Amino acid sequence: MLNIESKKKYTADDYMMLEEGAPFQLINYDLITSPSPNSLHQVISIRLSQLILNFLDSINDEGFLVCAPMDVKLDEGNVFQPDLLYITKERKENIVKDIVEGAPDMVIEILSPWNAYYDLRQKKNVYEKYGVKEYIIIDIIALVGELFTLTEGIYNLDQKAQKNEHLKSRLLPGLNIDLSKLFR
Repeated sequence: MLNIESKKKYTADDYMMLEEGAPFQLINYDLITSPSPNSLHQVISIRLSQLILNFLDSINDEGFLVCAPMDVKLDEGNVFQPDLLYITKERKENIVKDIVEGAPDMVIEILSPWNAYYDLRQKKNVYEKYGVKEYIIIDIIALVGELFTLTEGIYNLDQKAQKNEHLKSRLLPGLNIDLSKLFR
């Protein structure tokens, strides 16, 4: 077991020595702790999961969809647990092991007061660097959603939707995230 007081910089190997279920993510070689998500965060996560799973089932998609906690190792200094992630069928056998080793095709992060800085800055930059094609932010306080698409290695804000609007996935054409159903 890892003694978290003993180092200033941590690696993916250190992270993997933590107890299963430990409330940490490895972000830029720092172990970042966080409390359990609040009830609204959990409800939004379940609604999103259900919406996306129903859509994938309707088109017989055999990709990999999972909600947190699921470790995603992007490099030796970054092991994240996105709220939801999706990997296409074509890529899943190459990167889904006991953990996800490499960039998912889509990541969804639900903002909470304790994680907003990391999700909007540090993690977003790492997702961009490693090629996550679609990055969706759901802000449960402002009641908005933002969808970023990767174009030539750079995230561009593709869509911003308010409470009564939809986000339309580019990665999964036909997937419309109705924010009024999430924020009801």
